[in-house]
Amino acid sequence: MEVALLSLLFVLYLTIRYYLMDHDTPSEKDQKRFIKGIDLVARRQLDQAYLYFDDAVRQHPMSAVAYAYRGKCQLAQKNFYSALYDLTQALSRDNTLADCYLDRGIAFYQIAEYQNAFREFDKAVWYFRDEQPDAYRWRALARIQVRQLPQAESDLRRAVSLGDENSFHLLLQPPFTRPVYQDK
Repeated sequence: MEVALLSLLFVLYLTIRYYLMDHDTPSEKDQKRFIKGIDLVARRQLDQAYLYFDDAVRQHPMSAVAYAYRGKCQLAQKNFYSALYDLTQALSRDNTLADCYLDRGIAFYQIAEYQNAFREFDKAVWYFRDEQPDAYRWRALARIQVRQLPQAESDLRRAVSLGDENSFHLLLQPPFTRPVYQDK
């Protein structure tokens, strides 16, 4: 009898504790905290967004989201090495941010480090859980540079199946177009 009563109280305690706990991750909390800056990035007001996130990094030095968005601003302004630094800092604080892997890959691609870019795009594909066609397209572009053409074509076809029109246009260009031979 006592065991059943203790078990019931324990289950009740766990249930109440579950509903009273905060289930947001630190990155999700930071997404809410920095919504103003994220809106600036979405509206492509990159100078203001950079200043916002630069201040956010100073005030919240452990925030992966602040570093990630400052890196995104740096990338859009073509400051590739600064973007790599910020994105690396973001990933050292939270290594599950899929956008950081994609942005780091783009930065590596732009500075012609295609092998590193490929690795980052591969991680981005994995963290996006097969939902982001941009990751497949960029991985295909990196694979073209490292001469993995069959795999690049496969990535582009996967991106097309996810609705990416840019990948479709890439498939219509060399090295993916095959000449048609006519009999004489």
